[in-house]
Amino acid sequence: MIKIGLTGGIGSGKTTVAQMFQDKNVPVFTADIEAKKILDRPDIASEVSQVFDIKLNSEGLVNKPELASLVFSDNEALQRLNSIIHPEVHKYFESWLSKQTAPYIIYEAAIIFEKDRASDFDYTILVTAPEKIRIERVMARDTASAEAVKSRMKAQWDESKKKKLADFIIENINLKETQQEVGKLHEKFLSFSDK
Repeated sequence: MIKIGLTGGIGSGKTTVAQMFQDKNVPVFTADIEAKKILDRPDIASEVSQVFDIKLNSEGLVNKPELASLVFSDNEALQRLNSIIHPEVHKYFESWLSKQTAPYIIYEAAIIFEKDRASDFDYTILVTAPEKIRIERVMARDTASAEAVKSRMKAQWDESKKKKLADFIIENINLKETQQEVGKLHEKFLSFSDK
């Protein structure tokens, strides 16, 4: 089974692209969604609460906006959080992967290159869009200020650095064109899996 890593900076539209693959019956593992679920586990919530000195709410859950404001302004704090969450996401992915039977799967995550995970995959796809469009998308989606979005962008690598490492690049500006690109890659990956 071929493993494809799908990545892109905040606001690039990697989730939209992942959905397009899913619409073609390709199994998609979304690391960010699984990370949020793991953060809600009592053992992990308790550890994060202690490490970052954050009080848990009445349901025993981490206050995610408070945690986000802490880690997105402090790279060391972000690394600490990742070191708690990422090994758990990886364990869950391995278990999920063992149940898949499709010719190929997609693993969607924002920081595949930053975490030096590209070698875990047969191919990587980078979803990109101009910074101005990305900022507008995230402002609309998260009702966040441009400054807040830019500070989250700083926690990720610059697009130009990722472009040098990616096997395939999808410029996600026009949805119809993006769908066509996804269609072409889908056929390509199916042909690879036949070999």
